[in-house]
Amino acid sequence: MSRAFSIADIEGKVAVVTGGGGVLCGSMAKALASCGAKVAILDLRAEAAAAVADEIKAEGGDAIGLSANVLERASLEAARQQISDIYGPCDILINGAGGNHPKGTTSKEQLLPEHLTNPTEGMTTFFDLDPKGIEFVFGLNFLGTLLPSQVFARDMAERGKGTIINISSMNAFTPLTKIPAYSAAKAAVSNFTQWLAVHMAKVGIRVNAIAPGFFLTDQNRSLLTNEDGSMTPRGQTIISHTPMGRYGDPEDLLGALLWLVSDSAAGFVTGTVVAIDGGFSAFSGV
Repeated sequence: MSRAFSIADIEGKVAVVTGGGGVLCGSMAKALASCGAKVAILDLRAEAAAAVADEIKAEGGDAIGLSANVLERASLEAARQQISDIYGPCDILINGAGGNHPKGTTSKEQLLPEHLTNPTEGMTTFFDLDPKGIEFVFGLNFLGTLLPSQVFARDMAERGKGTIINISSMNAFTPLTKIPAYSAAKAAVSNFTQWLAVHMAKVGIRVNAIAPGFFLTDQNRSLLTNEDGSMTPRGQTIISHTPMGRYGDPEDLLGALLWLVSDSAAGFVTGTVVAIDGGFSAFSGV
């Protein structure tokens, strides 16, 4: 298998990637495998995890795909035991599982007086947001980062070394309109990254996060592009506020990922959140 990403000194290390059946984290799993890591891909969808593992193995890498629910500790413990039996303890944890939910989303970008006096049927204002939807989004993104860290980082702490990479978002820097639950949950992930980095420093675990800008994924494609491939109004707004004028490609995340997991390249880096956004967070809009 190609060693295109030789910057990472992770040959033979065990990497666990949650949400690894998705577009972005699947790409991360493949990059880790290309550097010689043994990769366990966890996803709620067993078939998606297996598909990524099969792609890695077809290229000569070493990977397994497992079903796991990042919101259920027992599910994570079962996956940990399977991984340990096959590969040994986890060295690298990528907390990639996350996402949004319609019940945590408003219909409009801003509340107008007429939304209160003459609401449109089916409209969701701030006052209509379902607490269960908010709870789900917070659970998936924040608890879905905390619980895998509890399960897989214990082996790291006992051995005195390890690396955790969380997946934050541009929303953590400046919240996007319409998605208050997701924005707040990702801000919690960034804050937790800093907290955990401090907490784990004495036991040799480095904790950092990557904050992607706008990448087309299975979750957001229909929101940002039309069926003919053209951009929706929201997609056009995003591109107009991204100085590099395009969406990110999954490969755009890999350099930062492989730098952060490398003890030789980033051994003194912990508690940082790296924005990979084409300049979105630097642009004021004018």
